[in-house]
Amino acid sequence: MTALTDFLATELQRPVLPEVAQAGRLIAERLGGSAALFYGSVLRTGDLDGLLDFYVLREGRSRTAIGRLLWPDVSYHEVSVGGQVIRAKVAAMPLDTFARAAQGDTIDTTIWARFVQPAALVWSQDADFSRRTIDAVAEAAMTASRFAALHGPAAGDALDFWRALFRATYAAELRVEAPGREDQILGYDRARYRTLLTLAWRAAGVAFDQHGDTLSAHLPEPRIAALAGAWLRLERAGKRLNLARLMKAAFTFDGATRYAAWKIERHTGLQVLVTPFRERHPIMAAPGVLWQLWRHTALR
Repeated sequence: MTALTDFLATELQRPVLPEVAQAGRLIAERLGGSAALFYGSVLRTGDLDGLLDFYVLREGRSRTAIGRLLWPDVSYHEVSVGGQVIRAKVAAMPLDTFARAAQGDTIDTTIWARFVQPAALVWSQDADFSRRTIDAVAEAAMTASRFAALHGPAAGDALDFWRALFRATYAAELRVEAPGREDQILGYDRARYRTLLTLAWRAAGVAFDQHGDTLSAHLPEPRIAALAGAWLRLERAGKRLNLARLMKAAFTFDGATRYAAWKIERHTGLQVLVTPFRERHPIMAAPGVLWQLWRHTALR
């Protein structure tokens, strides 16, 4: 696992924009977290006017009963960094739960499918927590690579295996992705995904042959049966789990009103006044905001 861990440690600890690092630290400290992982489209584009995505990891257990059943806890944050307002959507959860999900020990695909993609560890409270976080991300890569071997072709380019994996996870989750989304993800750094697959397969004990860019994985029948059974459980639970998370977020998304107001203004130009009532009761306030948005759109 050393080569895989070294590869991911270098990637996770690469420099990011100072505004991103500072925002990650401030948000993690605000939430009582011990580390901040930065991922998503802004990691690739560097557009600080967009919405940043963070995972904040912490010690201990989730603070609420529902959080222990339906993680992560999602919130929206605005922080001022160097005179610029940085906006972020944040998922928070205990590191131990994150690590179990990364290992494939839960009925969840989102952690290992997300963190087999590029991320940056922008802040951590100490070296030990950094090491444990990096180890968890390495476990995510191994889990994803096993299922890539299951879903992938008999022989093909590494990108063919990742493409098959992402398509399978989209189908298993309650997600609507534009056709070709997996190609967009892979297209940002094809060389990275080619290197990662072979490193992850070696670390996960997946035998394979390689001839140039063509790979073929060799899974014994008992392992195929075990992976197929595990995938069937994930597929059966995936949509229901994501639906439950959406329902939870409707009632517990901290900062939902400010997040919605920013999204509406960004996409339509309509400034929505964030009142105390709308902050406390976003669902009750939604019809009035939708009426205001309809009128604005009609006038335009």
